[in-house]
Amino acid sequence: MITTLLVANRGEIACRVMRTAKTMGLTTVAVHSGIDRDARHARDADIRIDLGGAKPAESYLLIDKLIAAAKASGAQAIHPGYGFLSENADFARAIEDAGLVFLGPPASAIDAMGSKSAAKALMEKAGVPLVPGYHGEAQDVETFRTAAEKIGYPVLLKATAGGGGKGMKVVEREVDLAEALQSAQREAQSSFGDSRMLVEKYVLKPRHVEIQVFADQHGNCLYLNERDCSIQRRHQKVVEEAPAPGLSAELRRAMGEAAVKAAQAIGYVVRHVEFLLDARGEFFFMEMNTRLQVEHPVTEAITGLDLVAWQIRVARGEPLPITQEQVPLNGHAIEVRLYAEDPDNDFLPATGTLALYRESAAGPGRRVDSGVAEGDQVSPFYDPMLGKLIAWGQDREEARLRLLAMLDETCVGGVRTNLAFLRRVVGHPAFAAAELDTGFIPRHEADLMRTPGELGDAFWQLAGELFVQTEPAKVRGDDIHSPWANRDGLRFGMPARIGMHLQCNGQSRLVRVGTNYRRSELAREPAPSETAFASKLAPTKASRQPKAIRQGRTLYLEWNGELEAVTAFDPIAEVEASHQHHGGMTAPMNGSIVRVLVEAGQHVEAGATLVVLEAMKMEHSIRAQQAGVVKGLFCAEGDMVNEGVVLLEMDEA
Repeated sequence: MITTLLVANRGEIACRVMRTAKTMGLTTVAVHSGIDRDARHARDADIRIDLGGAKPAESYLLIDKLIAAAKASGAQAIHPGYGFLSENADFARAIEDAGLVFLGPPASAIDAMGSKSAAKALMEKAGVPLVPGYHGEAQDVETFRTAAEKIGYPVLLKATAGGGGKGMKVVEREVDLAEALQSAQREAQSSFGDSRMLVEKYVLKPRHVEIQVFADQHGNCLYLNERDCSIQRRHQKVVEEAPAPGLSAELRRAMGEAAVKAAQAIGYVVRHVEFLLDARGEFFFMEMNTRLQVEHPVTEAITGLDLVAWQIRVARGEPLPITQEQVPLNGHAIEVRLYAEDPDNDFLPATGTLALYRESAAGPGRRVDSGVAEGDQVSPFYDPMLGKLIAWGQDREEARLRLLAMLDETCVGGVRTNLAFLRRVVGHPAFAAAELDTGFIPRHEADLMRTPGELGDAFWQLAGELFVQTEPAKVRGDDIHSPWANRDGLRFGMPARIGMHLQCNGQSRLVRVGTNYRRSELAREPAPSETAFASKLAPTKASRQPKAIRQGRTLYLEWNGELEAVTAFDPIAEVEASHQHHGGMTAPMNGSIVRVLVEAGQHVEAGATLVVLEAMKMEHSIRAQQAGVVKGLFCAEGDMVNEGVVLLEMDEA
């Protein structure tokens, strides 16, 4: 009997599982790292246990601590979420040995299928078409070099135990293979505790279509339609939808039956099978995972099923409640992943405090799965996903328009996100026409990526007017009627004007604002520390009015689709206190130094990797912009560094 469930994960994953568990009457237990003690998933749980540490290797990847937490809390079962240890056979085995229930496949099944390499071998035996590649045991660079030459460049390196783009590298040339392999292995070890890799042909312009398979302990196994996950960046999914646009009933059945056959070959588990689908309708097996995916809500939306509840019931020994013929397919659903990242800077992860976080309103066909709240910290140690927005409609266009409305209503400030980028993707004519493949984003880059530049006069004038209007009134305690406490810009014999220095995105401007407005026009939100209103003072390119939200000393103003943070400053008090190193190369984000490849006095060529920084479980190389000599080195392997910190100083050749 399962009455208490421990969720061995964090973020929106843990929140989603606990929400379903609570509706089923279960007590929920959250584990958290030292820096996640105030995270939303920890706050939402009935019981929470501190694992200590910060990095996953110090907390969420420690099997002994997770088992001890389950026993201490009285949990009878552990749900792994997705990611971390969800496909780790040692974890499943340890849970079984401890007499607990694992809400996932048995260790034997993960041993056979938890590895992408093993999955490919099984598919090959079952006659499912494979992408040409190498998925053997040998992991030395020469083996991969030989395999890549046989396959033909470009090739794709992938972590055998991974997902979500971690430990994945595209290699265009043989000369880049060794470095890419080492980097991918480090990412895989950091994210999954397993550095093993495979290599396969990098297929151009494919669609990424996956089949959700569900099975029980009584021999029943079925597929729950398919999802299209072709819109990707950095090999990570950004937009998912179900069903896959344009997929015929015959092709859906063929792919579904192949996925079920694969599941039955190894045992009855919850899994999904991923395929590459070309323009001719031919599909190739890509990988198989023994867990629910991030994108499972779109499957729930078109079937009306709760897949987490199914997991719990299957773990209890209950049979699946429906047969294959009874699987619903109603309407269409689209999901987008909201990430803390900077699309203007190659989608690098962003960190900081969520000073502003507003989710879209609830309603029919609307769902938000998130793991954060306003005021939360986004750290450099974990995946940067903040949440998911899911829209359902009777058809694809209704779902798309509903999702656009949800994106328009969502507000995030304090941390860079991909929110405006998602709006441009979903609103793009090619997406509306379902012209989908994995090259969608680079092909439409000119439309999807903004070109940051100088903010124009119209922006600064609007920002100034809104900033003045939302300034709280000052009252002097010694003289409540004092005219000097008023901020009305009074000037005798001249129009009333207020001058203020504003800054935004590293730019600043002295703005002079007239004061002929009425404060009664401003709509106040319940929270006394902020003001929100729709501006009527100036139009933008969008047909709707721009959002503007005052939060303390910051005004968040929507401009050209982006929510810009505007603050006032005193130019006299803003004297530069720090001394920047001339020619210094700085950290592009918060993170930890995993490799230092140069030393002071060393000559380097343009493009050479100098330092490797790890953030959000992914590696980022700091490279020399041009040839030169390393004049000074200000970091060491293992150091934690903040964004903007100087890592090394170069003298140009």
